[in-house]
Amino acid sequence: MTDHLDVAELQRRLADFAAARNWQQYHTPKNLVAALSVEASELVEIFQWLTPEESARVMTEPDTAHRVTDEVADVLAYLLQLCEVLGIDPLAALNAKIDRNERRFPIQE
Repeated sequence: MTDHLDVAELQRRLADFAAARNWQQYHTPKNLVAALSVEASELVEIFQWLTPEESARVMTEPDTAHRVTDEVADVLAYLLQLCEVLGIDPLAALNAKIDRNERRFPIQE
């Protein structure tokens, strides 16, 4: 069902959701970055005391998998909203960053 979704459509849905509740006034860059940080911290909290091996298996436990999935969605939602407010194309930004990293960190042969 989600194979047809794209970033622009998700950003539109998030904007429509906020507009219907008159939340756009709160979606300033500062507030969105703060919310993004909080949600990222909630994701970190799930993994905080796990061993590396436990963290690799986190998606095998249904309740934990659900929590991880929800927090990933929250992080992505705030990041997409921030990109929308700032006029950043997130996919283009990521692609450009990968290009820069490939130049900065060439393969050592």
